Amino acid sequence: VGNSSVLTCPLKGNITMLRWTITPKAGGLCTLVYRVDMNMTHRTTCSDNINWTFRAGLPPALEIRQVGIAQEGNYSCEFSSTEGNFHKMYHLTVLAPPRLSLSCDEQGSPVCEAAAGKPPAQLLWVPERSSTAEEKCHDNGTVTVLSKFTACSTNVTNVTTCIVSHPAGNWSQTIAC
Repeated sequence: VGNSSVLTCPLKGNITMLRWTITPKAGGLCTLVYRVDMNMTHRTTCSDNINWTFRAGLPPALEIRQVGIAQEGNYSCEFSSTEGNFHKMYHLTVLAPPRLSLSCDEQGSPVCEAAAGKPPAQLLWVPERSSTAEEKCHDNGTVTVLSKFTACSTNVTNVTTCIVSHPAGNWSQTIAC
């Protein structure tokens, strides 16, 4: 989420036409067409952050600026060239790093929250003890994971660390309750 992504077609021969068809998980179909003979581009119902990128010496590519969860889906590139018609399919998966917070509840137990991550984060505690975790799914496809550290005895150290593991990165915070 928030980064830019550039998708390219593995072009063969001299291209005459290039078309991207985007089928997001949410929202409508988007198409971008480039005709070389007229040096013309055409687009239908695409969000403003999806557009062509033209660079000297390179074939035209599709750029997605400030990638959001709404851009997740299938991206199909079709082109015609002197060597025939070709097709390339991409599936764009968007990762949303969770926001980590660690606090103490009313009973003095540490509570760790990894908010709005996609996919859901994994939460671990140091020292390792029993914990309860619950997930809350949001309408935008993200998930908040909440875990409460529970110590079985009173002679356990009051300093605990919550470790968040996620495909977008790993984080940790320490607290004394």
